[in-house]
Amino acid sequence: MLLTQNESLESLMSIFRLSVVTSFFFAANLCATSAHANTKVIHAGELLAIPGEKPQQKQTVVIENGKIVSVSAGFLPITRFGEDAQLIDLSTRFVMPGLMDMHVHLQGELGPDNKKELVEMSDADVAMRSVHFANKTLMAGFTTVRDVGSQSEQMYALRKGVENGWVDGPRIIAGAGVTITGGHLDVDGMSPDLLTIKTPPTVCDGAIECRKKTRYAIKYGADLIKVASTGGVLSDTTTSTGQQMQDDELKAVVDTAHGLGRKVASHAHAAQGINAALRAGVDSIEHGSYTDDEGIKLFKETGAYLVPTLLAGHTVVGLAKNSDFMSAPIKSKAIRVGGDMLNNFTKAYKAGVNIAFGTDSGVSKHGINAKEAVLMHQAGMTPADILKSATVNAADLIDMSQRLGTIEPGKFADIIALDTSPLSDISALMDVDFVMKEGTIFKHQ
Repeated sequence: MLLTQNESLESLMSIFRLSVVTSFFFAANLCATSAHANTKVIHAGELLAIPGEKPQQKQTVVIENGKIVSVSAGFLPITRFGEDAQLIDLSTRFVMPGLMDMHVHLQGELGPDNKKELVEMSDADVAMRSVHFANKTLMAGFTTVRDVGSQSEQMYALRKGVENGWVDGPRIIAGAGVTITGGHLDVDGMSPDLLTIKTPPTVCDGAIECRKKTRYAIKYGADLIKVASTGGVLSDTTTSTGQQMQDDELKAVVDTAHGLGRKVASHAHAAQGINAALRAGVDSIEHGSYTDDEGIKLFKETGAYLVPTLLAGHTVVGLAKNSDFMSAPIKSKAIRVGGDMLNNFTKAYKAGVNIAFGTDSGVSKHGINAKEAVLMHQAGMTPADILKSATVNAADLIDMSQRLGTIEPGKFADIIALDTSPLSDISALMDVDFVMKEGTIFKHQ
């Protein structure tokens, strides 16, 4: 039977509506399947969701597409989350946010072959080794790091490689150093020809030039600017650890970096250099070995963080006393400064200075980052405050509190687990059994 024009039109519209509805349900079912496929459910025996607060017993953490969607009391049945949801049984473990190290150098490790490596290793060799050290860091439970001193091009490539999933490693905040000619972060201890070749492109003298070099560093990819306001222990020169970068140079770097949306970390040992950097407005002081009363006042006024790197001090003292590869100037500085860091940290902590966890790994071995926590505890810091320094405080320092630092809905699923609570034994951090970053499991023992 022939259809009228109106009947034909109505028939076509019905087919269209059916097609739309069918497509909708197909898409909805596909999305649900995809969501279930990406759903992970953790049963946490003891959960420290927010370091600094009290841990909770028997909690369920639900993760979808790399982010936390809920935290609930009790062990919720896996069937509630779809047939494809993955159960991760951590019901006998202590579970907490991934740790963060605010001071690492992923491209090397201090040792007797450093100068040999400088001339024998290609840029590609250095990049490949950094992949190895990044993996060791992640396996130790550190899911985010600030690299505050490496060959920039290779470090930016590593940062990209981790972001894209090409290599396994922690999330990297990559810094570039700005320093004066002959200062710490410049090159030293080599022949004039090598000094010329190896001099970083961000060496500057005078406020105008330092402003330009800061812009240069950011143009080429720096997430962070590091300045050397004082001399350094491992600089192979007879220069001291006193102030090197002048006040106007420091101010130029800080103002320029902040104007371009970058924070500034200052390597600083001597009190004069610490105080000059704080007055200039830096966001963190690295080491802070000789912080005086004025420095403590400036820390508290500005809200800047101290990144203590006690492990670096501990390491260089041991190497200076038990090895022969260090030059006389380095040995002298290592024993003096490294030996004083612990007491100075205690003073700053008791005074209420903001502390963000940082090791200077690369001076120490990679993968033992948690030994810093043991030293911080020896210096009088409570386990609760140590864990907060390596999570909540670190996230604040890098402006990522909305995404990292706690186990709460909406944040990245950066989660670790241990057999023993570090709140009762801080050394438990040195044996992490489970590592997850953005919902991907990298370690599960």
